[in-house]
Amino acid sequence: MIDDNYEPSTLFEATANLVRSVTQEYSIDPDRLYTTGQSMGAMMSLGLNIRYPDLFAAAFIVAGQWPETQAAPLAQKKLWILVSADDTKAYPGEQAITEVIRDQGTQVSTALWDGRSTDAEFAADVRSMKAQRTPVNFAAFETGTVVPSGSTTSAHMATWQVAYTIPGIRDWIMRQSR
Repeated sequence: MIDDNYEPSTLFEATANLVRSVTQEYSIDPDRLYTTGQSMGAMMSLGLNIRYPDLFAAAFIVAGQWPETQAAPLAQKKLWILVSADDTKAYPGEQAITEVIRDQGTQVSTALWDGRSTDAEFAADVRSMKAQRTPVNFAAFETGTVVPSGSTTSAHMATWQVAYTIPGIRDWIMRQSR
């Protein structure tokens, strides 16, 4: 879909066209379309939100990145960004995007979370961010808290194994509309 140089394949446009087509064919509320993705899927979600800012109401971006020089349109979006602080590419990439969003005047709430938190602790973390009522939420898992002990997986790969288990984020996304 997107290569490491941020060049979209033909599937990028096909995806945007598919979302539009399905929305029309099945009477889906166009004001309540959402996107999410991890790694390349997050890149796809970011790219679609930049190129088509009116397509999605909100996005959940997990361990992704995009050139910050193109990120200004994201300041008009409702985003929840989650990444691991020890993800050497996605973490600095998402920090740079968040700075661009802030420079555009959009409020961003930020937090550092323990990736080993219990469901109740994650629920409290999410409530704390939601209470700030910002359109953009940027949370990072503390270094060393998403890769299970003894695992050889990277923090990049381990991030989404935790991220998608946090129901409060999904709930926030699903409450958004254009």
